[in-house]
Amino acid sequence: MAEEDYGSFVDWNQMGDLAKSSGPTKVDCQDLKEFKQMARQGYWAKNHKLRAQVYQQLIKAIPCRTVTPDAEVYRDIMGNAATKKPSSHIPLPEFVDGSPLPRYCLKAEAVASAHQIINCVAGQFPDISHCPSLPAVTSLLLHFCVDEAQCFELVSRMLACNEPGKRLLDQTFLAYESSAMTFGDLANKYCTAAHKMIVATAQDVAEVYSDWQRWVLGDLPFSHMVRVLDIYLVEGYKVLFRVAIALLKFYRKHKAEAQGGPGNQQQDSSKVKEDIQAFVKGIASTVTPEKLLEKAFSIRMFSRKEITLLQLTNEKSLQQKGITVKQKRRNVQLALNPDTFSSEIVSAKEMRDIWSWIPERFALCQPQLVFTTSTHGCSLTRFYSHCEGYEPTLLLIRTTDGDVCGAFLSTDWEERKRGGNKLSFFGTGECFVFRLKPEMERFEWVVIRHPELASSNKTQEDTASPEGQNSDNNGLQQPEKPAGGLSPFLSARHFNLNSKNTSMFMAGNFDSIIVGGGDGNALYIDSELNHGRAGRCATFDNPPLCAESFQVALLEVWGFQDAMAS
Repeated sequence: MAEEDYGSFVDWNQMGDLAKSSGPTKVDCQDLKEFKQMARQGYWAKNHKLRAQVYQQLIKAIPCRTVTPDAEVYRDIMGNAATKKPSSHIPLPEFVDGSPLPRYCLKAEAVASAHQIINCVAGQFPDISHCPSLPAVTSLLLHFCVDEAQCFELVSRMLACNEPGKRLLDQTFLAYESSAMTFGDLANKYCTAAHKMIVATAQDVAEVYSDWQRWVLGDLPFSHMVRVLDIYLVEGYKVLFRVAIALLKFYRKHKAEAQGGPGNQQQDSSKVKEDIQAFVKGIASTVTPEKLLEKAFSIRMFSRKEITLLQLTNEKSLQQKGITVKQKRRNVQLALNPDTFSSEIVSAKEMRDIWSWIPERFALCQPQLVFTTSTHGCSLTRFYSHCEGYEPTLLLIRTTDGDVCGAFLSTDWEERKRGGNKLSFFGTGECFVFRLKPEMERFEWVVIRHPELASSNKTQEDTASPEGQNSDNNGLQQPEKPAGGLSPFLSARHFNLNSKNTSMFMAGNFDSIIVGGGDGNALYIDSELNHGRAGRCATFDNPPLCAESFQVALLEVWGFQDAMAS
C-alpha cells in the first residue's frame, strides 16, 4: 500500500508495480554528480515516498527570484481548502495553448485540484505568456505532494528559477517556438534517418516538431514520464531533448517494421502528428522506461552548450522575423474592432499581427484610415496632403500579383520639406518594413540586430540616390530631427554609425516616396502611386519584399488614433 503522506491524489489501482514501495528508504547525498548518477540509475524509482522527498529536496534547492510565491501564499489565496471543492470545469489559462491536463493515474478529484493550482499560478505569474507544458508538470508533481499548496510551491519554484544558463519550462511563445526549431536542428544531426522520414512524409516538418515537448510532457505513459522526471529535475531542460530524440528514433523503427521499410508517402502534417502521438502513448508495449532512457543517453556529443547556442540563434532568427508573440501583448491587439475595421488589403487578423510589431506605446491606439488610392486616387500630392500631420503611419501595398507588403513609418511625412528641394532621408530606427504575403516577415533597422554597426567614432552624413546608387552629385541628405519630436528612440543622430547607408529610413519629394536606403531601396513608389520597385537595402538588410518591379493594385496609409481620446 502507498505511503499516506505522499499519495492522497493518486489512484493506486492504476499504478501497477509503482504502487509497491521497495528499495532504499532514504538518500544521503549532497553532491550533484552523485545525484545525477543516482537519478539515471533509478535509485529512488521504486519507493514513492522517497521519490517525493527527493523531488521536494531538488526543487527547493532551485535558485529563484527574491519574491517567489510559496505554499502559504496559496493557502491565503484559496482559503480553507476543506470547505471548498475544486472544479475541473474551471478552464485552464490561455497560456497553456489548449494543452489538456494529463490524468497520470490521478483520482478524478485530483484533476480538479490541478486545474485550481494552475489558475492560481496564472494569477501569481502574470509574465507567463506561453507555457503549454505546465499542465503536465503540475499533474506529475501532484503525485508527490501532501496537498495542493505544496504542489503550488513546487511549480512556482520551477517557474521562478533564475539560475544563469538553466531553464526548466518555456514561458514565452518565442522560447517555445525557438525550442521547436532547436529540436529540428538536433533531430537532423543526431537522428538523421528519422528526420529524413519526417521530411519525406509530412508536408510541414516544423508543424510536426512543434509538438516535441508534448511527446514527453503529456503523451508518455506515467511509468516512463516519472523516470524522465527523476533525471530532468537533476539535469534540466536538455533531458527533454534527449528523450524526444529517442522517441523519434523508436518511432522511425516502429514505422519501418510496420511497413517493411521506412515508407515515404507524403501526407497531411496533422496526420503525422497524430500518428506520433498514438505511438508515444502506446510505447509501453514495446519500450520499457529504462530502454527509453538508455537510448536517450547513448547520444554522443550532445551538450547543454550546443542546445543553448542553437536556442539563442533560433530566438534571434525569430526576432528578426518579428515572431516574438507574447500573450500579454496580444491581448492588447484585440482592441481592434473587426466590425468597424475595414481594409481592402489586410484582414482584421492580419492587422492584429502587424499591431504586435509596432512600438508598445501605440498598441492601445486604433487604426485610422488616412489615405487609400481606391478613394483618393493615384496622386502623390493627395497622398502628402492626407498623410501630413499623422505620426506614425502604416503603409500597406497590394501588388497586381497579389503580394502584400508595407512599412511602419515613425515620422510625419511633412518632415520631408526640411530637406528643401533635395530628396532627403528622415525618420528613426523604429521604422521597419514587412511582407504579409506570400509569407509574413518583418525587417527592423539593421543596427538593432547588429549593434556593432553603431560602434564607430566617426560622424557621417548619410547620402544615397533614390535608385540606391551612391552619388556625390545628387545624394540624399539626412537632416537633423528637432529635439522634442515624436519617436526620438533609436533616432539615427543618437548613434555614431560606421556606415553611411544604415540610417536611411524614409524619404519623399514631388516625384517619389522611398522607404529604406543604402545600396538599394526597400520600397520605391512613383508619383502616380502606380509603379514601384522593391529591393534589398542596407538600412533594413531585407530581401525584396515582393517582385523587384511591380504595379500597385492598391495603397493604403493608416494613422494611429488614441483610443482613450474622445
